[in-house]
Amino acid sequence: MAQKIVVVGGVGGGATVSAQIRRNDKDADIIIFEKGEHIAFSNCGMPYYLGGVIKDKEDILVSVDRFREKYNVDVRTGTEVISINRKDKKVICQNESGEQEVSYDKLIISPGASPIVPDVDGRNEACIFTLRTIPDMEKINNYIEQNQPKKAAIIGGGFIGLEMAENLHERGIACTVIDRSSQVMKVVDKEIAEVIHEHLREKGIELILDDGLEGYSNNGKTVHLSSGSTLQADMTLMATGVKPNTDLAESASLKLGRSGAIEVNNDMQTNDPDIYALGDAVETKDFFTGEPRHVALAWPAHRQAYLIASHLAGEKVENHGIIGTSIFKLFDLTIGSTGHNKATLEDAGISYKEAFLETYSHAKYYPGSEKLWLKIVFDAEKGTIYGCDVIGFDGADKRLGVLATAIRGKMTVADLEEVELGYAPPYSSPKDPINILGYKANQQLS
Repeated sequence: MAQKIVVVGGVGGGATVSAQIRRNDKDADIIIFEKGEHIAFSNCGMPYYLGGVIKDKEDILVSVDRFREKYNVDVRTGTEVISINRKDKKVICQNESGEQEVSYDKLIISPGASPIVPDVDGRNEACIFTLRTIPDMEKINNYIEQNQPKKAAIIGGGFIGLEMAENLHERGIACTVIDRSSQVMKVVDKEIAEVIHEHLREKGIELILDDGLEGYSNNGKTVHLSSGSTLQADMTLMATGVKPNTDLAESASLKLGRSGAIEVNNDMQTNDPDIYALGDAVETKDFFTGEPRHVALAWPAHRQAYLIASHLAGEKVENHGIIGTSIFKLFDLTIGSTGHNKATLEDAGISYKEAFLETYSHAKYYPGSEKLWLKIVFDAEKGTIYGCDVIGFDGADKRLGVLATAIRGKMTVADLEEVELGYAPPYSSPKDPINILGYKANQQLS
């Protein structure tokens, strides 16, 4: 008899796992409940739509009808699952027609995460925004078109904050990025962050560090900072991070982990073996330490979807944990990071050494050679690579790919000396920067 599988939430988690299950099982009865209008969309594409790089909104959306037809899935948008009856294996759903109960054999929840919005005085919702969903994106775009803002305050210097600084700047809006810490992009070490700071300032982005949002006045147009200073902004983007949506899980007594996200095992099962969870609402284990981590990135969600679909099909797939590889564009720079940095290693009590290299993307005499910076942290005795940061104007992405693969393969800095990478003057040097970084790091061990 065909299994009845209910999926709560679409986008990268729910939509992907539904498609993956259908590839393995042609007979399963799959139902997706999505409280929003869209079954799937590219979160990562939204800043570029707002910046005018992506001209057509439809390019970052997945058609509900096309998804329904392609994967033979019962897609119910505009419907929110408000509770789970684990005893009777039913979910209670709510839409404009009222409430209904739907039974399941297996339940998969992908509730995602929500932006963290500081609770401060003087907020004016008309000019203060977050960017997490398509309606968020449309609200920002409509405001820009109707009000023609000249200045924007961006609270938070992470991925969304910096990508939006670039794209609002491209629309002629002067941006100020404000972050409570001494650097933007806390996933990278200080040396790399300094390069980012310099590039932001070169591009005309004002940067305020070691300061935070205290409140607003003047109908939300005057921003008050913790230091006592103020600035004027026609709009504010809140980019202070996300928190996992766990209300549904908690109400069903599903266990949360130490990170505050939903706890799952290696097969992505919750403490109820008939309920799986994935995406930005779950915690998974760290590749090196085995300790729980909350990593809100697209790649882990897609991998988790594969793990769930494989487990439902009776296949055993190893789950070795997450290293957390990320990359993004900031004006002319490519910024990448993976694994641990100094701060996370120190928090875990792991001893390490580090190596830093400032170099060029390919042979300097060949036209187009650009600056490139690489940083690795590694085991102080064996040389096993724990993490890396890569930043540059050309060639950063491929070096990040090599180092992420090296970390996954538990390679050492000595192994980096021997990595044979293709050489021609337009692409590299006889000794690639990866090799040179390996030599520099291995000397510390010697």
